[in-house]
Amino acid sequence: MLNALEVVTTVVVGLMVGVEFSVAFVINRILDALPGDAGQLGRSHGGRMLGAVMPVWYIGSLVLAAVWAIAGGRHHSTGLVVTAAGLLILSVIMSLLLLVPINSRGKTWTPENRPENWKEQMKRWDRWHYVRVAVIIGAFTLLVAALT
Repeated sequence: MLNALEVVTTVVVGLMVGVEFSVAFVINRILDALPGDAGQLGRSHGGRMLGAVMPVWYIGSLVLAAVWAIAGGRHHSTGLVVTAAGLLILSVIMSLLLLVPINSRGKTWTPENRPENWKEQMKRWDRWHYVRVAVIIGAFTLLVAALT
């Protein structure tokens, strides 16, 4: 049973890393290169869509890692899993304090109502998102290492 939990947790966190990595380094770059208002409209739509899914994914990943850490007991890799869970906690805190406020505004913007500094706000979101991606990559790496 513990082996199944380990695999499910690692896959769930790994998929989350893949989605967030692609948002940071592929999707947002594509959207930013679109002509006119298309990029801003795409970011708004992405903010609504992923803003509904990602909280469940982040909290679910954290819960899975915590259950793994508890179920693993005194196993030699428990420290790695606990540290990964700590990084996932950090990613949730970062999301709530730094990224969600910007996303909550951005997902409502249209070309008619967006603020003048909307690009600056998106760049700030991107910078924090890069840091968050690095944090969850660290958590994923620790979980993979705990499997060995």
